[in-house]
Amino acid sequence: MLKRELLDILVCPKCRGELEYDKKNEELICHNCRLAYKVKEDIPIMLVEEARKLDG
Repeated sequence: MLKRELLDILVCPKCRGELEYDKKNEELICHNCRLAYKVKEDIPIMLVEEARKLDG
């Protein structure tokens, strides 16, 4: 589980937009870029080239 303090300061590395934490899928979602950044063992993987593109 990511700490609230960390979630409050993290932004999308591509657009600097806000991120939403999806606990179920363990991802940080950027709705602006339509990207999902995986969180592994409570460490966000904030690399654009490793982000998953969201459908739609």
